[in-house]
Amino acid sequence: MQVMDTVIVENETAPRSAISWPGVLAGAAIATALSLALLALGAGLGFSVASPWAADRVLPETTKAATVAGIYLTVTAVLASAVGGYIAGRLRTLWPGVSHHEAFFRDTVHGVAAWAVSVLVAAAFLGSAGALLAGGAAAAKVTPFTPMVDRLFVGGSDDAASRAMAERTLGHLGKERTLTDEQRQSLAAAVAARTGISPADANRRVTVVEAEARAAAETARRVAMQLSFWFVAAMLAGALAAGLAGWEGGAVRDGRLEYGHD
Repeated sequence: MQVMDTVIVENETAPRSAISWPGVLAGAAIATALSLALLALGAGLGFSVASPWAADRVLPETTKAATVAGIYLTVTAVLASAVGGYIAGRLRTLWPGVSHHEAFFRDTVHGVAAWAVSVLVAAAFLGSAGALLAGGAAAAKVTPFTPMVDRLFVGGSDDAASRAMAERTLGHLGKERTLTDEQRQSLAAAVAARTGISPADANRRVTVVEAEARAAAETARRVAMQLSFWFVAAMLAGALAAGLAGWEGGAVRDGRLEYGHD
């Protein structure tokens, strides 16, 4: 009599990862490319921040331009992040047996992950996402206070040393917001020596230029503050749009949401 042993082999399903990185990376790549295209379009259309140093006087519309640029930046972040998040949700793998609540959480995370990767890529390789909109003095070929220095020495023959000293002195307005009496006297002496005007006229010229430079520095500070707020708002809006779009893409992927049907 032969005894036969029966071996029961259970079919174990390989565990599936809760996140689909190929879909996330694809969504992030598309979101980054779309962001660059929209930012370049905005720069071409003139949605940029005018430099307060570029003209002979402080531009009163500079802060308004910062608001317009910030709004456009936010719209760009929402559109690009929504597209990237939706693609990340649509391209993720199927999760059999996962409840709707868990699927909602995972799809939302896929969208936010695509947004986060896109932001990190832009920060690491492309610089600030709003660089094309911010513009300003950093992109100019002249130093920020060059127009003010030109007015100080107008009608005279300034040299490199005098200009460098004047630019350094006016540069203190970006931090201290005022010049000391010693700094004003040094500027006035250099202006009088290079232009041949009287010390009294040199002092008046320094006073006028200092007031203009102080106003320009204050405008630049307000623009920087506004852009900082807009950058944060754009990032938060982009994350929200990416999460919602990721959920929508995942719902379409699973058949829980169908377009064109009652």
